[in-house]
Amino acid sequence: MPYDDDNIFAKILREEIPSIRVFEDDETLVFMDIMPRTDGHCLVIPKTPCRNVLDASEAQLAAVMRTVQKLARAVMVAFDATGVTVQQFNEADGGQEVFHLHFHILPRHADVSLRPPGRMGDMEAIRVHADRIRAVLAG
Repeated sequence: MPYDDDNIFAKILREEIPSIRVFEDDETLVFMDIMPRTDGHCLVIPKTPCRNVLDASEAQLAAVMRTVQKLARAVMVAFDATGVTVQQFNEADGGQEVFHLHFHILPRHADVSLRPPGRMGDMEAIRVHADRIRAVLAG
């Protein structure tokens, strides 16, 4: 299927809809998930169009994975996490809901379950969580 330039992440990239941005470089953008499954749940996307890992170029994947690793390390520190979950879904039957390549970064703690999917988070708390991640990234 062709890339849909009207998907929500493309609109976030164009700043047509608001997002809580955490980090960006020339190739990638990181922003907070507004339906967080954990405190600090953020998303890493390439700035260039691709639906998912199945049609991403090697360059897109390399850029995104560099940022995934950077953010995984940062959320571990920012949330004193003992682990991190990285999720990525491909095609509807694989669980993908937004058809722009993205990776979920979720800081984890022992014996703490993920929150249920699809529930809006408290935007002020999400902003505070973004500040914590940005502070770690800033050193």
